[in-house]
Amino acid sequence: MNGPSPTLEELARAADFLNRSAPLAHAGLRLSFPSTELVVAELPEVKPEHRGGLGTSAVNGGVLAAVFDLVTGCTALLVNAKQRSATVQLSISFERAVFGDSLRAEARIDTRGQRTLFASARLLDAQGQVCARCQAVVALTRAGVSPVAP
Repeated sequence: MNGPSPTLEELARAADFLNRSAPLAHAGLRLSFPSTELVVAELPEVKPEHRGGLGTSAVNGGVLAAVFDLVTGCTALLVNAKQRSATVQLSISFERAVFGDSLRAEARIDTRGQRTLFASARLLDAQGQVCARCQAVVALTRAGVSPVAP
């Protein structure tokens, strides 16, 4: 984990690679790195399949958990774009229902060690209101080079 942090160019290449992946394309999610300290995941178009739960038009909590998993798990790329990682724990606080046609999640690294990092994220609705927060533990694996390596 030693060495220079990835550049914005390297992070942009990683985001491009991930945005072309089947899971993100299928979900309609877009990942970006506006800075070397921030990961953003956006769902620019909330579709009917994203909504649900007892007849409501709110975004389903499982969808929100998946967005948090993506955005916090990708904070590891802020440390080293060539190392694999895995989210090992998520703790989510749902503060209000997410209505509207889009959403955005933002994540940052709080602290890091040799093999783990702790990240926090917040999820905002289309009006910019914080609707949920998340704390995550991300393991930096000893496995080979990540396929998103620039």
